[in-house]
Amino acid sequence: MNIPPKKKLCKKGTSKAKGFKGCNEFKYIHRYGLCSSCFGEWIYSSGEGKKLLNGAVNKAQKPRKEMEEAILTYNKEKGLPALLVNVRTVCHTYIKLRDKGKPCISCGTPWNKDFQAGHYYKAENFSTIKYHELNISGQCQLCNLRKDGNFGDYSLRLPKRIGQEKFDKITRLAEMDKKINHKWDREKLKEIRKYYQTKIKEL
Repeated sequence: MNIPPKKKLCKKGTSKAKGFKGCNEFKYIHRYGLCSSCFGEWIYSSGEGKKLLNGAVNKAQKPRKEMEEAILTYNKEKGLPALLVNVRTVCHTYIKLRDKGKPCISCGTPWNKDFQAGHYYKAENFSTIKYHELNISGQCQLCNLRKDGNFGDYSLRLPKRIGQEKFDKITRLAEMDKKINHKWDREKLKEIRKYYQTKIKEL
């Protein structure tokens, strides 16, 4: 019986990649203690990695295939973290502009310029709806940062603000999220960014 691999923390390289810092995220480890993306980056950026790559190319055997797959993964994911941050910025900018003048979604504190974009379902736990406009509302810093989102009061006020039908929709999407092994790709993120850029212009 084959036991499926578990995700591990890609923190730092081992063996030939010793001293190379990983992405510090939980991923499937490829080689030398690194995930595929970080392994590909190590291959490109380090002397030891380049030596290993050249050896694989010269031999044209199995190691070469592993190097090519790692490099492909690296190129595919290159810039993804920056794009995620960019999409988050555009999305949250829209939310704060949309909800300008409205009280805090959780405690009802009158609006002020320091309000943040607070998630109903936590962004780190519900990946598929982390950028969904029904899941994010203007929220005071006290509720968002010090009260961990103030979920209890948030759940009371959100249906009144967006309507029961939309509240039920985001609840269903949250339930579906737990059944999906979701991973962002560049094209989808660009699509979301364009959507919110358009929404901002329409305000």
